[in-house]
Amino acid sequence: MSILTVKQLTKQFGGLIANNNIDMDVQKGSITAVIGPNGAGKTTLFNMVTGVYQPTSGDILLNGESLVGLKPHQVAQKGISRTFQNIRLFRAMTVLENVMVGMHTHLRSGLFHMILSTPLMRKEEKEAKQEAYRLLQYVGLESLYNEEAKNLPYGAQRKLEIARALATKPKVLLLDEPAAGMNPKETAELTKLIYDMREQLQLTIILIEHDMKLVMEISEHIIVLDHGEKIAEGTPDDIRNNEKVIEAYLGKGATTAS
Repeated sequence: MSILTVKQLTKQFGGLIANNNIDMDVQKGSITAVIGPNGAGKTTLFNMVTGVYQPTSGDILLNGESLVGLKPHQVAQKGISRTFQNIRLFRAMTVLENVMVGMHTHLRSGLFHMILSTPLMRKEEKEAKQEAYRLLQYVGLESLYNEEAKNLPYGAQRKLEIARALATKPKVLLLDEPAAGMNPKETAELTKLIYDMREQLQLTIILIEHDMKLVMEISEHIIVLDHGEKIAEGTPDDIRNNEKVIEAYLGKGATTAS
């Protein structure tokens, strides 16, 4: 069953077409990779799905409901969360506080309750701290809960960003180059975490990734972009042997070289 559908999605910046008529159908509970050379339009696609950019044309459907026109926080409320290619943490806040930030879209107490420190606000704050700590345990960062985010090693910062994304209670999680800068041990831990999130949290996961070993190991379906257009999609075996994909990565003539 499809959970996320992209129909003829196009994004144009002036005379530059970053995405051109992209179609994508993501099955519920699947792990899908979006790959392609630098400048292929992968992050632009993520930015449209999460409301950072509005498409020039086309549609984005989550469980059949259009997301076009929604702002990022509204998309998050609907059930789509993400991490970023360049880590975006509140560096001077603690690890626990960073995760709590991700919960604001689901809190009921507003400004009035905060100003007066009402029982509802205090109850929600206590529950938010408990849930944030649970998520830190889930990604293996609970011992660092009181550390400032800027002091974390790179791999731990990546995990913290995932924990914060999970705090929004997503149905679909978008990971933008989650293994970038990780060493082999950290990448192996990330691979296990992605599997666990899919199986234990019933998440649908879409990732942009340049680590082809990780992509081929973890993905059930792969979509390949080049110069803003979808040039191939299929299973890892389909993509591994696709001549258009080989040309996009290695250049024309790669498929005919002996």
